[in-house]
Amino acid sequence: MLGYLNAPSPFDENGWMNTQDRVEVAGEYVRILGRVSNIINVSGEKVYPAEVESAIMEIPGVVDATVFGHTNPVMGTVVAAQVVLTEPEKPAVLLRQVRTFCKDKLASYQLPMKIEVIEEQNVSDRFKKMRR
Repeated sequence: MLGYLNAPSPFDENGWMNTQDRVEVAGEYVRILGRVSNIINVSGEKVYPAEVESAIMEIPGVVDATVFGHTNPVMGTVVAAQVVLTEPEKPAVLLRQVRTFCKDKLASYQLPMKIEVIEEQNVSDRFKKMRR
C-alpha cells in the first residue's frame, strides 16, 4: 500500500502503519488486544472488549456478543454486553450464567455487570460491531 490519496503517509519511519490497536509482542508472536478507542476503564483497570467477547462466545447457546462500557454512578464505567442467543433466556438468568462461566477465564473487573439479549447483532456497513 502506498497510502491514501491526498493524505500524509500513514506509515512511520520503520514502515509500520499505526492502526490504533493495542498489541502484546512475545518473541515472534503478536497478540492483538483491541482498539485503543474501545478500551473500557473499570475503576482504573483496562478491559479489552474482544477478550470478554471471546469468553462469552464459548458459552453454549451464545451466537454472538458485543461488549462495551456502561456508565455506573459508583465505578464510573462497568462492563456490559449484548448477546444473540439460539434460544430465548431471561436476562437475569443469562447474567448469572455468563458470570459463572467466565469467572475462571476473566478477572472480576472484566465480568459483565449488565446483559442485554438482542435478536441480531448491530453492525456497521463494513460489518464492524457497533459498540456505542
